Amino acid sequence: MAEFTFKNIVNQRNLSDRFEINSAATSREEIWGNRGNPIYPPAQEQLRRHHIPFTDHRATQVSIEDYRRYDYLVYMDRSNEINLKRIVNGDPENKCFRLLDFTDSPKDVADPWYTGDFEQTYEDLVNGCNALLSLIMEKKNG
Repeated sequence: MAEFTFKNIVNQRNLSDRFEINSAATSREEIWGNRGNPIYPPAQEQLRRHHIPFTDHRATQVSIEDYRRYDYLVYMDRSNEINLKRIVNGDPENKCFRLLDFTDSPKDVADPWYTGDFEQTYEDLVNGCNALLSLIMEKKNG
């Protein structure tokens, strides 16, 4: 949900040509063999409810190549942080950030798989993505 929420926010501000936005898992739980699972159906429904376009995204695992390629690797919770930093050798370039640490309410994004509260997760994603975009634009324009 986070990838497409952020893409939608960036697109609404006519900034899509300035960003490359992708998502990847920090574990292989959603990847069977070489084929990742699609977006969880209730998450798809949440995106539809908010008129956010999405594609047939399949889970992949984040890699050290992703770390080299991207400026920001944003994770949702402390469990993701542990896995991500293991994969990227401890984050020596300080590129890994918890999404809601960009907001006035730093905390983990609750996983709706466990909570069942897709609306709260969506609201957290919107808040975090808006705050992240503001920070990036300030840095680019500053």
